[in-house]
Amino acid sequence: MAEKDQQQQTYPPPQVNPYGRNDEELASVSAADHRRKKRTKCFIYIAALTVFQIGMILLFSLTVMKVRAPKFRIRSATFGSFDAPLTNPSFNISMIAELGVKNTNFGNYKYSNSTIDFFYKDTKVGETVIPKANAKARSTRKFNVIVGLSSANLPSNSQLGSDLGSGSLPLRSESRLRGEVELMKVLVKSKKSSRMDCTMVIDISRRELQNVVCK
Repeated sequence: MAEKDQQQQTYPPPQVNPYGRNDEELASVSAADHRRKKRTKCFIYIAALTVFQIGMILLFSLTVMKVRAPKFRIRSATFGSFDAPLTNPSFNISMIAELGVKNTNFGNYKYSNSTIDFFYKDTKVGETVIPKANAKARSTRKFNVIVGLSSANLPSNSQLGSDLGSGSLPLRSESRLRGEVELMKVLVKSKKSSRMDCTMVIDISRRELQNVVCK
């Protein structure tokens, strides 16, 4: 029998990694790259959180923690006894004034006893006491005071006769409240004073308070 030529078995050549690395090395590089990306994302999250916290602190400081002086104003008035004769120019008037303390802060405003003075021209014609109280946060405290207005101390050469003859009595009021704004449940206190400087006119015939303008 003719000897069969033995066919030489051939195998495909081994694949060569283009980077010259084996599978273990590639897995290690992939894991390192994954960790690097994870650290980068972590740093980005931390930076974003830090920026957010700084923004919130600035917003908190510019709104909640910013303390403003409350506004103290005359809102309106009614009258009790009312005597303002033209024949003998003078006045003796009982006025019930409604006052308002507008507190725009995020904490209560506690103020001490004070007074409010009323002037005709530059002469004081009345005053009354403002009792100590508390204006709540983000609200306006309204209250009434009774003040007696009298021309007894006016000089004889005043323009009162002319003003009463025109049917109006111009007045000016001045006052100052001194107190503290309390934030974060008394943890933060800020002293603030509120000044009143208002002009107004009493309509003699209608017995009404008109043209109230406060600075």
